[in-house]
Amino acid sequence: MPKNIIEYLKRHLARISLSLGLMLIFLLHVTSVIHLGFVDQLENIAYDVRLNMMMPSTVDKRIVIVDIDEKSLKEEGRWPWGRNRLALLVDKLFDQYKIRVVGFDVVFAEKDESSGLRNLEEIGRNQLKADAGFHALVEEMRPALDYDQLFANSLKGRPVVLGYYFRQDQTQVGVGELPAPAFVAGSFKGKNIAFIEASSFGANLPLLQQNAAGGGHFNPDPDADGVTRKVAMLEQYQGAQYEALSLAVARAAMGVPKLQAGFATVGVGKNYSGLEWLQLAEKRIPVDAQVAALIPYRGKQGSFAYVSATDVLHDRAAKDVLDGAIVLIGTTAPGLMDLRSSPVQGVFPGVEVHANMIAGILDQNIKERPAYTLGAEVLMLVMVGLLLAFLLPALNPFWSTALTTGTLAVVLGLNLVAWQAGNLVLPVASLLLLIVLVFTLNMSYGFFVESRGKRQLAGLFGQYVPPELVDEMAKNPEAFTLEGENREMTVLFSDVRGFTTISEGLDPKQLTQLMNEFLTPMTHVIHKHRGTIDKYMGDAIMAFWGAPLPDADHARHALETALAMINSLHALQGEFKAKGWPPINIGVGVNTGDMTVGNMGSEFRMAYTVMGDAVNLGSRLEGLTKEYGVHIIVSEFTRAKVSDYLFRELDHVRVKGKDKPVAIYEPICLASEADKATRDEIKLYQEALRLYRAQNWDLAELQFLNLQKLSPERKLYKVYAERVAYYRVNPPGDAWDGAFTFKTK
Repeated sequence: MPKNIIEYLKRHLARISLSLGLMLIFLLHVTSVIHLGFVDQLENIAYDVRLNMMMPSTVDKRIVIVDIDEKSLKEEGRWPWGRNRLALLVDKLFDQYKIRVVGFDVVFAEKDESSGLRNLEEIGRNQLKADAGFHALVEEMRPALDYDQLFANSLKGRPVVLGYYFRQDQTQVGVGELPAPAFVAGSFKGKNIAFIEASSFGANLPLLQQNAAGGGHFNPDPDADGVTRKVAMLEQYQGAQYEALSLAVARAAMGVPKLQAGFATVGVGKNYSGLEWLQLAEKRIPVDAQVAALIPYRGKQGSFAYVSATDVLHDRAAKDVLDGAIVLIGTTAPGLMDLRSSPVQGVFPGVEVHANMIAGILDQNIKERPAYTLGAEVLMLVMVGLLLAFLLPALNPFWSTALTTGTLAVVLGLNLVAWQAGNLVLPVASLLLLIVLVFTLNMSYGFFVESRGKRQLAGLFGQYVPPELVDEMAKNPEAFTLEGENREMTVLFSDVRGFTTISEGLDPKQLTQLMNEFLTPMTHVIHKHRGTIDKYMGDAIMAFWGAPLPDADHARHALETALAMINSLHALQGEFKAKGWPPINIGVGVNTGDMTVGNMGSEFRMAYTVMGDAVNLGSRLEGLTKEYGVHIIVSEFTRAKVSDYLFRELDHVRVKGKDKPVAIYEPICLASEADKATRDEIKLYQEALRLYRAQNWDLAELQFLNLQKLSPERKLYKVYAERVAYYRVNPPGDAWDGAFTFKTK
């Protein structure tokens, strides 16, 4: 293995190990070694989202629901109705409306004694036992009053499927008569199929079941969250397997006498039976390990035509709606309790669940979740987990986000293609969770662990230095501290000239806006040249170079900043004028020397700042700019550090609080960029300055007057001309060193 790869693995071992640990947890869940309930919940949510996104939301006219709705209950009376009414309903559906098949989402487990026939028979056995005429009359009336027989007669010879239900309660006994099973006991001997096992049932009266064409169970099969997403196509009772109502109705509609089982031939082991579909003629119904099929919901309630049962009884139903239709008789009335929770709607009629299932069987659009999806999920988890675990530590946040987003897009894209084009439901929750968690882990690890030093530096120095310097400092965070230390550094002070007058002419809002628009570009200039902002003092700025990040060129960077600030100020003047604001001028003082830098203050407030005589001198130099009519003054110490610049010597001065004079200069430009006129003027000025310091007042005055004529806008020459006039009257004496002493700050 190449050395750089080994170093990479060592450097990011913690991240990679944690990512692989997450992958292992999901692999253990997928292979059922452990169980993560929340992953199953998210998988259900993901299934529901895809279902709602992809369902057609159209109306299937082949299947019609004859609804025992509120309208029917109001007109016909409360449920249950007399079986004579149901017989009439069946007769009208077949004879008058020419339907194809009927499925009852209702069970008729008890005899109908609403006709009074039983009471008449009781009277005949007791009170009128000897009355032959009465007995003859009862026998004559019996065909019309035996409602169960009437209903049975209406079922006989017609494609009618009755519904019933199974129970898993061992204490109950079966009620009614089951239809013939789809598969007799022993059909799947040795196959190890996980059928839902019933212990009892609630079925229809033998008279009714024996006259019907078939029967099917309508047991709900909700998931753990109570949502109905699938229907058990077969349930087992006493070794035999019984079909669902939807399957029985579809079989009756297709005229298929026998249901067949479809087994996989590859990958079948002792723990897997291989039963993956049921065959209904040419129709294939994919089923899961419990022989349940996913319900292909077409849309919300109303995806099939609804006809009120009372309208059929009273000949008000539209014949074109019912003609040739597969009819399901059920109820949407809330009081009859056949409402379920579905992925497409919180409250959904149970009868429409069967309708969706029948339509899916006929259209062959039932989604399947075969056993081999387990292998696909394991493979995808391993591929994605390894990809992200080894690549994310090497990427910055932008590219990490891009890789993660791309991986999510590929996984979701493939999943949706499999769903729509292949009717395959591939697991997605574990994959998405793994991707998100590995990404979050890497981002969090980078933020909380690897960038801890950077964040500490940003917290300590972020308000003083630009982000680029914080990034640079982060490469070696141990080298930086807030503790005080002495260094050679350069300090800069700037101040707005005549700020009091400016502030008096503006209202508070305008003044605030002006200062913000002035200080922001000035700060950008300082940051651009690697400066540290010490503080803002109203209209003044204090900055320094050489800390916290060492800077061998601190004097140059400070000087370049001062020049750039003046250029930036010139650019601002036009904007200020357009807004009706007064022009702004600033003075800048720059000094280089030994300073103490560190976090200083009190227990109430601390600030990272510089102190010392060199700092004080920088402040004094800024104040002198207005005395000489220049924008920038630098000390002799700064000038000595930047030898490739052209300077104009302004004076030797003693500032307040200092006995030793300091030479001060005005920076002009890079020496290589100075034109001849500028150089000539500086030579003339230097000669005048020599004469001045030699106390040759007459020649010095002549030189300064000539310079004034040459550059009348320059205040410096006028200052010296006035000094010469003063000293001529008040000579400084032979001990004079040529320095000018300032008594004020």
